[in-house]
Amino acid sequence: MEASSFKVFAGSKGGAIAQRICDYLNCTLGQVKIDRFSDGEFAVSFEESVRGLSVYLVQTTCPSSDNLMELLLMIDAAKRASAYKVIAVIPYFGWARQDRKDKPRVSIGAKLVANMLQTAGADRVITVDLHADQIQGFFDIPVDHLYGANTLAGYVNDLHLEDLIVASPDVGGTKRAAAFCKKMHILTDKEVPMVICYKHRPDFNKVSEMRVLGDVAGKNVVIVDDMADTAGTLCKAAAVMKDAGAKSVRAVVAHGIMSGNACTNIMDSDLDELVFTDSIPFDTTRCAKVKIVSIATPIAQTIQAIQEHRSVSELNIK
Repeated sequence: MEASSFKVFAGSKGGAIAQRICDYLNCTLGQVKIDRFSDGEFAVSFEESVRGLSVYLVQTTCPSSDNLMELLLMIDAAKRASAYKVIAVIPYFGWARQDRKDKPRVSIGAKLVANMLQTAGADRVITVDLHADQIQGFFDIPVDHLYGANTLAGYVNDLHLEDLIVASPDVGGTKRAAAFCKKMHILTDKEVPMVICYKHRPDFNKVSEMRVLGDVAGKNVVIVDDMADTAGTLCKAAAVMKDAGAKSVRAVVAHGIMSGNACTNIMDSDLDELVFTDSIPFDTTRCAKVKIVSIATPIAQTIQAIQEHRSVSELNIK
């Protein structure tokens, strides 16, 4: 692959994973400067030419607002600097939970963000584990949707757990958990059963009731979800599993948002460990139960496939 045909740049929250991507691609991370004004406004400028190049801008949008705006400014700057193509690499796509109008007089934030990225000038998007697959349809440009389960399943497989069972923390996550079972079946050549937690959520980030549908007694349970925000759902699910006789309970999620009292909640919970990808920067010293696996290699392989005009589908089996 011709390194001279593309460059990789990182926003404020994308530096660590961008460097891992560059290490895989054997290229140098590009230099971008962000000037901040005292009133909170900031300006973005590239410190090297991008004329005629495919420019990959790595930026996670958590915390959401400033990092999204930074990415939009980077896209705009690259287009105005005559980049050939601008590809937004968004390991965590913020606002993805606002993917539908589920009650009157609410916004569809995911669609709005998609419009903003396209208006800024993005030609393509690479992202990981959208909250809902249909968000890809909000874009009129190509979207490469990668799945963290491929990386997380490898971690679980290396644990060599006996009596493994996969759990979905809610009914809406059954498709994700079933896909994880399929991946584990491929890796272990064994059928992996699944159970489901039923939960009632009266408000955002609150769970009032939960029960497990299925038998987890004597099993090593792996709860599969797309994100850990306050981790309330995961902690409650772990307690329910342990009460039902589970031997061990761990959770694997694509995105470790870890907001509010998440670290305290995890440490005080029945979870043996919480594993998530490096889609969002996180200091593991904040929570001893957290393990991080990198999603940089699948992203780098996707960039490589795009540059070489190859299919990315074999990299993206759900």
